[in-house]
Amino acid sequence: MPLPTVAAPVGGDNEVQLSGGAFHRQGSDSGAFNADLSYGYFLTPGWELGLRQGVNYNFIDNGRDFWTATTTPFIQYNLQLGRFVPYVGGSIGAVYNDRDFTGVIGPNTGLKVFFDDQTFLNVGYRYEFFFSRFKDIDNNTNRGNHIGNIGVGFVWGGIRTANKP
Repeated sequence: MPLPTVAAPVGGDNEVQLSGGAFHRQGSDSGAFNADLSYGYFLTPGWELGLRQGVNYNFIDNGRDFWTATTTPFIQYNLQLGRFVPYVGGSIGAVYNDRDFTGVIGPNTGLKVFFDDQTFLNVGYRYEFFFSRFKDIDNNTNRGNHIGNIGVGFVWGGIRTANKP
């Protein structure tokens, strides 16, 4: 008889995730594409530290297209609910393109739905506040990005134990 699976991250797991999203303004030729690649390490089954590399490309109707990239270390807490793993956390790092460089900080949240012990679907949201100095954060909270994306991920390396009936 096969043993039930434990579908969630465990302490010592590594995680890699690829996500993307798109936006198109109705009735115009404006919109955006985004993509994220992240790596995380689970200190415990709940606490995860990681690094996210993101890129966003905006195409503007009758305007200059532009791109931004973000490199942000993150920390998040993953709530273990079997195959469903909601999470909440935050990140701080840098946002840049070919014209400018500044800081970025913000919250993130989402849901990982595990298909098996190690593979999951991620639906996530984060907000990025841009700042050039920490004192600017309060003055620039309306200068940022809402980012929603969907992706796939894989965890490996932790010690998994099978549940015995």
